[in-house]
Amino acid sequence: MAVRQRDLIIIATCLMLLIIVPVIFLTLLFAWRYRESAENANYNPDWDHSTVLELAIWAAPLLIIITLGAITWVSTHQLDPYRPLTRLDQHRPMPAETKPLTVEVVAMDWKWLFVYPEQGIATVNELAAPVDRPIAFRITATTVMNAFFVPSLAGMVYAMPGMETKLHAVINRPGVYDGFSSNYSGAGFSHMRFKFHGLSNQDFDQWVQQVKSSGTSLSKDTYLKLAKPSESEPVQRYASVAPDLYDRILNRCVDGQACLADTMASNRNVRRFDPSAEICTASNTADAMPMFAPDAAINDGRRLLR
Repeated sequence: MAVRQRDLIIIATCLMLLIIVPVIFLTLLFAWRYRESAENANYNPDWDHSTVLELAIWAAPLLIIITLGAITWVSTHQLDPYRPLTRLDQHRPMPAETKPLTVEVVAMDWKWLFVYPEQGIATVNELAAPVDRPIAFRITATTVMNAFFVPSLAGMVYAMPGMETKLHAVINRPGVYDGFSSNYSGAGFSHMRFKFHGLSNQDFDQWVQQVKSSGTSLSKDTYLKLAKPSESEPVQRYASVAPDLYDRILNRCVDGQACLADTMASNRNVRRFDPSAEICTASNTADAMPMFAPDAAINDGRRLLR
């Protein structure tokens, strides 16, 4: 995915240079050729129009804009970070039985928390994934807006508190790659860096077992301590994770407060205010005020209203 994004930038730049370079060259050429001290420059005060020149001036940029727009339109939809991958790379389609690796990403002050729900583990400032296996990232933040970025993997995706963004990506080569925050988020922003390990399937399984053997549990209390602002946090590994921890982080209710999802659901279920039910009208008199109903009778048997 990162390679396709790189190719799109290169193609777009080259298309724009087809206009930029000739314009710069002709600007310098005209400035030199028609300078005040020039003696051999043609002087034609009666010239005012050239159809060929007008066609060239307008046709070339128009064709480039059409081509650039078509390429960008198609590539933008194909490279949508929310769209599941259909190819491992430009030459290999995605096998039908391939199951993505789910990684839940939390941008904190000032560190990264990665939760692997299927493996039941979590890490701080360390990310790993098998080569040629699609990764489904679920991304959120704890306090301020941030941005998750591994240049060798895929494009930048924002992380926002109380909201979830998604990214689908795949790494095609084993190695260790840099990851960092690309959106300023405070004093420790410069230290929000981590290493992304592209591993073979066997090495990834070994890495998971190493994390599980660390013996540390990421409980709610441990998370609340971890969530406190800190800089240059070393790599930490957690062999187990509290149930639904990521969902509680997303809904901002780890500390026992009401979850955002529950609050919004209760607000949707509240009966909407109906003014007609509270105001006495000709159509609802009997229901709202039975004593004033047309057939209501007082003690002596007389009817109050007709």
